[in-house]
Amino acid sequence: MDKPTDPIGNWSFPAPIRFGAGRVSELPRACLELGIHRPLLVTDPGLAGLPMVSDAVASCTQAGLACAVFSEVRPNPVEANVHEGVRALRDGDHDGIIAFGGGSALDTGKAIGFMAAQSRPIWDFEDREDWWTRAKEDGLAPVVAVPTTSGTGSETGRASVITDARAEHTKRIIFHPRMMPGRVILDPELTVGLPAHLTAAVGMDALSHSLEAYSSPVFHPLAQGIALEAMRLVRDALPVAVKNPSDLAARSRMQVAAAMGSTAFQKGLGAMHALSHPCSSLLDTHHGLTNAVVMPYVLVFNRPAIETRMAALARYLDLPDPSFPGVLDWILALREEIGIPHTLRDIGVDASFAGRMAPMAAVDPSAATNPVPLDTGALERLYLRAINGVL
Repeated sequence: MDKPTDPIGNWSFPAPIRFGAGRVSELPRACLELGIHRPLLVTDPGLAGLPMVSDAVASCTQAGLACAVFSEVRPNPVEANVHEGVRALRDGDHDGIIAFGGGSALDTGKAIGFMAAQSRPIWDFEDREDWWTRAKEDGLAPVVAVPTTSGTGSETGRASVITDARAEHTKRIIFHPRMMPGRVILDPELTVGLPAHLTAAVGMDALSHSLEAYSSPVFHPLAQGIALEAMRLVRDALPVAVKNPSDLAARSRMQVAAAMGSTAFQKGLGAMHALSHPCSSLLDTHHGLTNAVVMPYVLVFNRPAIETRMAALARYLDLPDPSFPGVLDWILALREEIGIPHTLRDIGVDASFAGRMAPMAAVDPSAATNPVPLDTGALERLYLRAINGVL
């Protein structure tokens, strides 16, 4: 693939972003720009013992910042992780957050910074109507986001996905406009050690965000354009990043594609995410992998509403067949090339769960912007098709 002509960038949309290899060295400066002198670095247990985290802490310490680590974060974070993080923030007299890691660490770090100022329960700020207006804005802890994967794009998002253990482990989207990180560092060198199967799964998550945003019927031309270009980046870079993990050009483009996907889905998501959230809530399946598995089944279900739009996408991606079948064939071939399973059964979801998960998917906020209206019956049929491999 072509090498980027300018591998370094300073961007201001949708948040101030430092992009390029080695930019994590600027972490202390990013903290100071937000007035953070005592950061709490929020990460997951798997990353906490790796050199990239100890190096980040050391660079902060050398710059005179009193940095501590909080790593009590589950792969699908729950309310308790946020509460414990807020306690660590207060007990350590920290004045800001470094959210460092994959989607779980980024979402938890952002939620900790947000909940540091709140007296109401976290569920009072779910992304419904104008619930975010209940929040207190004084005392929000500023956040520097440092992604180490290229999938969720949480670094450029205004929400956190937190699992509600009270209600069948339902995933809930906690939203506030000021949950957007104040600084973002996109350093592709941090993603080089990600195993191939995870590179594939998180990369397909990035694709799902842009593909669902592009398909959403909501009018948002800015997000539409971002989604298109993000999918082109994924087409070019994801197979290379999976096969050649040290290819910084591919890693760079995937980091940008992930951040763009999160920006694009301000336009909405759809059935891929509505189906995926109950799977990861109940069975702890990997979110990006689940989106990747259900992707073609949802495309076929949505075909009556998106056929013309998919033809335009096929032309933009310069696919051999500029039509809906051309896009579907590309998705199926990409999944096979990078090792994505074909069915939900392959990742531990059997038919006995379909009836239980369909009502959960029907009330998921992502369902509201699917291009074809969804109900419990349609979602149960979609689950069964994805479980049995029937396109």
